Amino acid sequence: MLENSLLNAEVKEGEILPPTIQRLMKGYNKYLRPFFDGPVTVGMSLDIASIDTISEINMLQDYTATIFLRQRWTDERLVFEGNKSLSLDGRLVELLWVPDTFIVDSKKSFLHDITVENRLIRIFPNGTVLYALITTTVACNMDLTKYPMDKQTCTLQLESGYNINDVMFYWTRGNESVSGLDTLQLAQYTVEDHYTSVSEAIYETHYPRLVFHFELKRSILYFILETYVPSSLLVVLSWVSFWISLSSVPARICIVTTVLTMTTLMMGARTSLPNANCFIKAIDVYLGICFSFIFGALIEYAVAHFCTLTHADAHMLMLQYGHHMYDMDDEMNGIITTISTHSSRAKRRKEPAVTSPPAPASAELSVSPSSPSGSEPKPEVSPPEPTNWCLTTLATLRKILRFISCCHIENPHHIDNYSRVTFPLSFVIVNLLYWTYYLYF
Repeated sequence: MLENSLLNAEVKEGEILPPTIQRLMKGYNKYLRPFFDGPVTVGMSLDIASIDTISEINMLQDYTATIFLRQRWTDERLVFEGNKSLSLDGRLVELLWVPDTFIVDSKKSFLHDITVENRLIRIFPNGTVLYALITTTVACNMDLTKYPMDKQTCTLQLESGYNINDVMFYWTRGNESVSGLDTLQLAQYTVEDHYTSVSEAIYETHYPRLVFHFELKRSILYFILETYVPSSLLVVLSWVSFWISLSSVPARICIVTTVLTMTTLMMGARTSLPNANCFIKAIDVYLGICFSFIFGALIEYAVAHFCTLTHADAHMLMLQYGHHMYDMDDEMNGIITTISTHSSRAKRRKEPAVTSPPAPASAELSVSPSSPSGSEPKPEVSPPEPTNWCLTTLATLRKILRFISCCHIENPHHIDNYSRVTFPLSFVIVNLLYWTYYLYF
């Protein structure tokens, strides 16, 4: 009685349809699925009107899409005579059985209700029902390790509250069941590929599931103009200091400004991304590379300026040290000459003892038991000559002096000359490796 009163209230203005609808609704129970020997087969098709928002700010990224989901099934209780279909008011859906379709991973789904709820219901003479709706926000797990040169594969999964013994889903035209992507215009993405699949969801039992896969490729031009070009120009700006005189401290201090600007750029690049990411993105790697080169230019100036300040003092120190070494050589030569003179005099004094008669020789051959060698005469064991020790010490000091001279920078301006070549060349090589890896691997 309640359903008949609602039906009369909804369609009382019509003159032809009300009797037909009333006859179809007579004895109709919307809580029971259509009676078949097997499950009810429900065909699905999608018409994607727009994908309004694709957001990476939330930890679980999502997209909002306006979708016309068309479901088609046959209910033999709705067969009527004629050759034309009946388009009904969307509010009459409350009187019909529907397959209880829902979207997996949906955060928010809603119907457009201007001016009424935007639902389409159409009944064909053979009992086929066409039902269309909705707009939804769906979660999409994204891999942002190659951001902004990434490709994301998102899905739209449809399931039913009925298990496979009651309802079976299928795509009405295979991959062509989804339309609207060819003309879709997105702000940062382009749709590269899409396809459909049929599977089953397994919980306590098996439920029908249809999956629509679509691959999105991010447009990198925006990020090149917004991030990559400014950061690269800041690196080039830091190289200008290599052509500025080391004595112009205020002019070269502009490197500090580039460091601060690079830091601000790095912070701004992360505002549109999740704050608690546990992975490093491609844009973070590039900004880190640029920051390292700018910081390296700052360190280069500090080293060159320090060498300039200490160059004169170091040069005088080396000269004094050289004179001291020459004086030491003269002193050592005098010591060696004196030692040689005393050694020759001692040998002359020992010559008569060596040429004496054989009697002392026999005594010389008799070895005292307390002799440390036990086999050789004591007078022939002589201590190391001091001449060799002095020469070895002098050679070691000269090697140390030569090593210090090699480490010393003769002209601090050569640091800038080398930096003018090494910094740009290294930056070009690193860029080649960076873009090759993230674009082709």
